[in-house]
Amino acid sequence: MSFGGSSSVASGAKRPFEYGRTHVVRPKGTHKATIVWLHGLGDNGASWSQLLETLPLPNIKWICPTAPSRPVSVFGGFPSTAWFDVADLSEDTPDDIEGLDASAAHVANLLSTEPADIKLGVGGFSMGAATALYSATCFAHGKYGNGNPYPVNLSLAVGLSGWLPCARTLKNRIEASPEAAQKASSMPLLLCHGKADDVVLYKHGERSADALKANGFSNVLFKSYNRLGHYTVPEEMDEVCKWLTANLELGTSSS
Repeated sequence: MSFGGSSSVASGAKRPFEYGRTHVVRPKGTHKATIVWLHGLGDNGASWSQLLETLPLPNIKWICPTAPSRPVSVFGGFPSTAWFDVADLSEDTPDDIEGLDASAAHVANLLSTEPADIKLGVGGFSMGAATALYSATCFAHGKYGNGNPYPVNLSLAVGLSGWLPCARTLKNRIEASPEAAQKASSMPLLLCHGKADDVVLYKHGERSADALKANGFSNVLFKSYNRLGHYTVPEEMDEVCKWLTANLELGTSSS
């Protein structure tokens, strides 16, 4: 199912972003977890919802929003669906904190109405992976980049073919409090990247995993795929399913 777009603003953000259609994949078994899954630059929520619906994960509800259309610097200012503005698809690019905060807030808002006993997660591909990893660091820090409190309790995050925004400031954010360090150390993160990726280079995924590990995220699994480009393959999605089942303690039963 799907429902229409909405306007979402991170607390303290100056401009509203009009989000597109959100697609929801309902669990086929007992609902135990909800994951917001974020598409890549120029894509939409529908394409990933169709793939996620085929996965053997009957206890997960998937929420697949569509990013706002906005001018994107890497496209010379041409508008595209994007979670934030970006000049280069790597951890070296200047960070659009306002855009990242707004999209992280949109994810948190989508998760905020889930039942209290449901485990919550965020994942994504490419720019969506970057937004998911940024959300994970906001959860650990307890705050968005603008200093406002992060409101939901994330259980885990997944990033495919992506990178870590704000890697340069991560150390200070995690060392800000013992609680942040504890959250970082206990949060499972899965990063997957193809060595043949010519859009977000493999080295950026590898460096992002290293930066997370070096700054207190001790439960990081980084998986590489030798001939994989900037797309996903069944082998990778099988790994995602196995990892989610283990870390969300779903077991093999759909009941």
